[in-house]
Amino acid sequence: MTETERPRLPLIEICVEGIDGLLAAQAAGADRVELCASLIEGGITPSFGTVRTALELATIPFHVIVRPRGGDFLYSEAEYRSMLADVGALAELGVAGVVVGCLAADGTIDEQRMSELVKAAGSLNVTCHRAFDMTHDPTEALETLIRCKVGRVLTSGQRDTALEGADLLADLVRQAGDRIIILGCGGLDPENIGKVRRKTGLSEMHFAALKDMPSAMRYRNPGVGMGGTDLDREYRNTVTDEAMVAATIAAARL
Repeated sequence: MTETERPRLPLIEICVEGIDGLLAAQAAGADRVELCASLIEGGITPSFGTVRTALELATIPFHVIVRPRGGDFLYSEAEYRSMLADVGALAELGVAGVVVGCLAADGTIDEQRMSELVKAAGSLNVTCHRAFDMTHDPTEALETLIRCKVGRVLTSGQRDTALEGADLLADLVRQAGDRIIILGCGGLDPENIGKVRRKTGLSEMHFAALKDMPSAMRYRNPGVGMGGTDLDREYRNTVTDEAMVAATIAAARL
C-alpha cells in the first residue's frame, strides 16, 4: 500500500523495534510502521542494514525514527549534523518518511533545525515525534511545526496516556484542521482506543503492542550483564504482539 491510498479510518501506525516487529505489525493489519531500535529508550535510529532489509520485506509504508540517542531532545551541533546526514541517507534509500524532533532549551520547537531537517527530507513524509509533548506551549509548538512544513505530529496530549490527554488532543485536532495531521498515541489498547478516537476525532492513531518473550538461549552465563544490573534482561526479548495489534485495530474501527 502506498501513502496515497486511503485505508479505513483511523489510519493505524505501529511503533516497532526491528524487522521482526515490522513483519508482525503488517501481518496484523497495520497501515504504517514507525521503525525504531531500542524502544527501551523510547526509540533511536535503527541501523541502515535494518532499513535496507525492511525495504525488501515491507508491504506497507514505514517511517524511520532519526534520533541519535535517548534522553532529551536538545542536541549538540555534532548530534544535529548526524541527524541531517541520516535524513539525507534515508531519503536516498527511498523510505516513506522520517520521524524527528528538536527542541530549544526553553521548551520551544527549534524552528531552524526542524525546517532544515524537513528540507533535507525532500519529498519524504516528516513526523515530529513526542518531543512535542515536552514543549511548554503546545498551541504555539503546533503553529511552529506548521511553519516548518512538518506533515504530522505524534502526541499523547502532553500526558502519559491518550486517555488522560484526550481534551488537548481534541483541541489540537481542531487547531490543526487540514494543515497538519495529529497522530494520537499513549497507552492505546483494545479497551480504550475507541473511546479516545470518539472523544478526540483523531484520523491517525499510533501504538506499540509489546510483550516480553524468554530467550531461546540454552546456555546462560549468570555472571555477566551487558548493561545495568538486570541480568535476566540478556535472556528476555521484547517483541511486537501480533494478536494485540490486530485486536486494537479492530477496536479502533468499531
